[in-house]
Amino acid sequence: MEFSLASILSTALVVGARVSGLMLFAPFLSHVAVPPWIKAMLAFTVTAVLYPVFAPRVDVVPMAQWPLLLASELLVGIAIGLTTNLVFEGAQMAGQVLSVQIGYSLVAILDPQTQADSTVLSVFTQMMAMLIFLSLDVHHWILRAIARSFDYLPPGSAAPNAAFTKQLMHVGGSILGVGVQIAAPVLLASVVADVLLGLMGKASPQLPVLFLGPAVKGLLGILLLSATLHYWPDLFARLFTDSMVSMERTLRLAR
Repeated sequence: MEFSLASILSTALVVGARVSGLMLFAPFLSHVAVPPWIKAMLAFTVTAVLYPVFAPRVDVVPMAQWPLLLASELLVGIAIGLTTNLVFEGAQMAGQVLSVQIGYSLVAILDPQTQADSTVLSVFTQMMAMLIFLSLDVHHWILRAIARSFDYLPPGSAAPNAAFTKQLMHVGGSILGVGVQIAAPVLLASVVADVLLGLMGKASPQLPVLFLGPAVKGLLGILLLSATLHYWPDLFARLFTDSMVSMERTLRLAR
C-alpha cells in the first residue's frame, strides 16, 4: 500500500464513513440524549482505533471514485445500525399494542428516544429494553460487530443487490414478530378476558360489562406485565442475539 496523503485520507474516510453510518442509527449510540459532539468524538475515536488495523486492506482509489465508495460504506454502517435497532422498534410496537389492549392508549407522554408523543407503556417497554441493552453490554457487541464487518466485507466490496435489499426488508418485517413476542402474555390474557367478558355479558345482560371491562383488563394487564418482567432479560438477550445474527447475514449478502 502506498503511504501518501491521498491514501491515508481516503482510508480514514472509508473507515469513518462506515462508523458514522452506524452512529446515525445504532441503539443507544444514536440516542437524542447523547450530544452531537460526543457522537462525533466517539466516531472519531472508533475510526482512529480501527484505522491501523484495516488500513492495509483498503485499496487506494482515484479521488473521482471517493463519493461512490463513501456512500457504499455509509450504507453498510446504516444497515448495521438499522438491523441492531429492530429490537427497540419491536419493543415500541409491543408497548403500543398493550396500551390499546389494556386501556392506556389515551395516556401519552413525550418519548425521549423519538421526541414524539407516545403511550406510557410504549415508553416503558423502550426504557426497559435500553436498561437490559446496557446491562448486557450489547453496545460492545455492536462495536465488535462493525470491526468484524471489515473482515468479511472489506472496504469497497459492498455492492447492495436484490438479495441484500430483500434481507433488509425481511429484517424490517420482523419488527412485528419481535413486538408480538414481547407482548404475547399480556396480549393473550387480554384476548381471553374479552372473550370471557363477552360470554358473561350474554349470560347476564344486566351485568355492566362495558364499565367492568376496562377496569378488569387494565388490572389484569398490569399484574401480568409485572409478573413477566422477571423473564424479560432472557427474552431480550435472545432477541439481541438474533438481531446481531440478522445483521451479519444481511451484510454478507451485500458482497
